[in-house]
Amino acid sequence: MFTSVLMIEKAMTSADVEFVTTLHGEEETAFHVLLQPRGDQADRLLRAIDDVALGELDDAVREGETPEGEEAQSVGQRALEVSLTALRASGARAEGRLIEDHPLDELKSLVMEIGADEVIVLTDPHYVEEFFHRDWASRARHKVGVPVLKLFSHSKA
Repeated sequence: MFTSVLMIEKAMTSADVEFVTTLHGEEETAFHVLLQPRGDQADRLLRAIDDVALGELDDAVREGETPEGEEAQSVGQRALEVSLTALRASGARAEGRLIEDHPLDELKSLVMEIGADEVIVLTDPHYVEEFFHRDWASRARHKVGVPVLKLFSHSKA
C-alpha cells in the first residue's frame, strides 16, 4: 500500500479527488489528510495580492469576508469531512485532522509517524509565497525527507 500525506486548505472537488487517487495507477493508496483553516491578517493580505496578480480584483476586495478564527475552524472541519468522504467514496483509505499552528511541524511528525511515501500539497496558487519559496511545498521539501508533490486545486477558494 502506498501512503500519502495530503495537505489541503479547502474542500476537495471531485476533480481533485480523481487527480490524487489516480496518481499511482491501480496501486492501493491510503491518504492522511491535513487541513489548515484560513489564517490571520497576513494571510489575508497575501491572498489579496494573489487575487490582484491574477486580475481578480473583485476577489481581492472580498478577502475581508473570508472566515477566520473560530468560524474558520467550523468551515475547515466541514471541508475536511467532505474531502475524507470523497476520498473514501473513490475507494481510497482516508483519515485526517485539522491543524492549527505550525503545519510543517505537524506534517513532519505525521510523515515520520506513519512512514509516508510522499507528501502531496494541494492548494490554490499562492504566487507571492511561491516566488519567495515560502509556500508549504517549497518549505516541506527541506523538512520531511520524502518526495513532495505540489498540485493546484481545481476550484476557487
